[in-house]
Amino acid sequence: MCGIVGIINYEKSIPADLIKSMLSKIQYRGPDESGIYIGKSVGLGNVRLSIIDLISGQQPLSNTDKSLWIVYNGEIYNYIELREELVKLGYKFQTNSDTEVLLLLYQEYGEKCLDKINGQFAFAIWDKTKNQLFLARDRVGIRPLFYTDTGKEFIFGSEIKAILEYPEIKPELDLNALSQIFTFWTTISPYTVFKNIYELPPGCYMRISRKGKEIVKYWQLTFPESEDEQYTGDITTAQEEFHNLFLDSVKLRLRADVPVAAYLSGGIDSSTTTSYIKQVAYKNLNTYSIGFEDREFDETSYQEEVTGYLKTKHIAFRCSNADISKYFPNVIWHTEIPVLRTAPVPMYLLSKNVHEHNIKVVITGEGADEVLAGYNIFKEALIREFWSKYPDSKYRPLLLQKLYPYVKQFQGKNKNLLKFFFGYKLSETNSPVYSHLLRWHNTSRLQSYFSQDLQSSLSGYNPLNELLDNLSGRFNNWSLLSRAQWLETNIFMSGYLLSSQGDRMAMANSVEGRYPFLDHRVIEFCSRLPVEFKLRGLNEKYLLKKLMNGKLPESILKRSKQAYRAPISNSFFSENSPGYIDELLSKSSISSYNIFDAKAISKLLTKKSSGAEFSETENMSIAAILSTQLLVGLFINKKLKPDLKQNLKNCKIIQETIPQTQLNC
Repeated sequence: MCGIVGIINYEKSIPADLIKSMLSKIQYRGPDESGIYIGKSVGLGNVRLSIIDLISGQQPLSNTDKSLWIVYNGEIYNYIELREELVKLGYKFQTNSDTEVLLLLYQEYGEKCLDKINGQFAFAIWDKTKNQLFLARDRVGIRPLFYTDTGKEFIFGSEIKAILEYPEIKPELDLNALSQIFTFWTTISPYTVFKNIYELPPGCYMRISRKGKEIVKYWQLTFPESEDEQYTGDITTAQEEFHNLFLDSVKLRLRADVPVAAYLSGGIDSSTTTSYIKQVAYKNLNTYSIGFEDREFDETSYQEEVTGYLKTKHIAFRCSNADISKYFPNVIWHTEIPVLRTAPVPMYLLSKNVHEHNIKVVITGEGADEVLAGYNIFKEALIREFWSKYPDSKYRPLLLQKLYPYVKQFQGKNKNLLKFFFGYKLSETNSPVYSHLLRWHNTSRLQSYFSQDLQSSLSGYNPLNELLDNLSGRFNNWSLLSRAQWLETNIFMSGYLLSSQGDRMAMANSVEGRYPFLDHRVIEFCSRLPVEFKLRGLNEKYLLKKLMNGKLPESILKRSKQAYRAPISNSFFSENSPGYIDELLSKSSISSYNIFDAKAISKLLTKKSSGAEFSETENMSIAAILSTQLLVGLFINKKLKPDLKQNLKNCKIIQETIPQTQLNC
């Protein structure tokens, strides 16, 4: 796993020191070594976390005649099979790395190489002969890739902070994107929270040449439009096919020249991946988990039950409320986007502890909820649709209580509260995004804290309209559950879960996450399954539970779905709260940043100081406001300084001059 950067300028040469400066901002993504290639019109850079071919896998890497140069972040899990294919075609290899396999695969097949790859990746290949850069990103956006175009230069990087090292780029908030975040929890791809800085969308590649740039989508998630396109086997056959696919996915993701560990949350997803790892490889598997001092959020008892059952070598860490407030600024430095929850902080601390145990690779259970309909939002959508047929029913809304036993405000028999909260646009079942209307409406209420100036700037802009305008024509032909799964996968999973909670928190501590449920073969298989194989009544992930029956403790298989959450307001407001909180939420800071309304925030803080209990929305408001203020302080006005090491290890510069020289940094 690595971090990559690059610049194209067809009019003048690229200074190696600028590439080096960009790399220094993301050195934690690759602390083992670094390299730079400077050619005519291009500069490429890489920081490397050595996982496969520790000795000879350095980057940037060229093909034999040096006509192609690659920098690459990720893993090609089927690189051994692809290497054998290329050898049969006459290719000879200089290294044992998957990087070289990827480069020569591109040399042979061009952009069609992407159809052959099973992996998670973001890479750039410079073609000297064509004076063209080829960029590509994996199917679901596990690995990040950002870019901007100044008109003179095209600049890209694994993280935005590397791009911001370019002297002429002055970071500025994209207010429409901020509105998107305060609706969807993330931006709509390709936008970022910074104006004129974009992400290459998942499942896309890009070509950049003197003619300009072209973006092409090579993969997208689809669902059956009719029963004829659905999976036709019975549940037993589907279970066997899923088992074989998932087993192979796990085997491929165990390929590494360093030890591989697993995260274990105590839920069925991570327990399943851990069980499969134990089946095929590790007798003494290391597993890691995070717990909370606040029992409302703690799942330690389930974690202990699974580790005892599977007999793993388990190490548990505990996250305190003080830890969340202490490390929140570090987290925002790495997310590069405001967050509406504190949940990324424990993931940051978990990867930090894993790194301190000299582990570079962890396998986790992300993706199972998306591909097998595990989230409560899927059940919520079906219940709301069921309720909408009899909107005056007193009993149908009570089904919603079962979904959120961990949310205090929904418990008891308060039918009026349930109807008020869940009844938003209940009858608009013809909306293509019916499943998410309620969530997005509730989140968009956070925009009431925006300043008058910001609200005026956003006048007439509706993030939902922009999303609807960009939906595929086929989208409306899918079932309600399929549409909900698509939205959750393409927006929440890609934009938030795999980024703010995933790649950014792990790579901040030089740890690579691998996700067997996100093998594209598994995703495509599950997308064809009938609804009842995934969600049977209110029983989520039905196929997976049948598969794991007898292979995991019954209590794990039957436990209620509990969303991964972390404390928010109680973490930020105590006698020993860090000083940055009062400073960033002070009237002077709020007024000078002019993003939020000082009076509205003062009212919110007064309620908290009175000891009154915060609602879920008010807790989200605190996280959203504070993270946005931090983002501005870190990146826009730079009043805050990140805790960041900027030393590059073993940096080599390959500079194409006449003659070619190789210099040590």
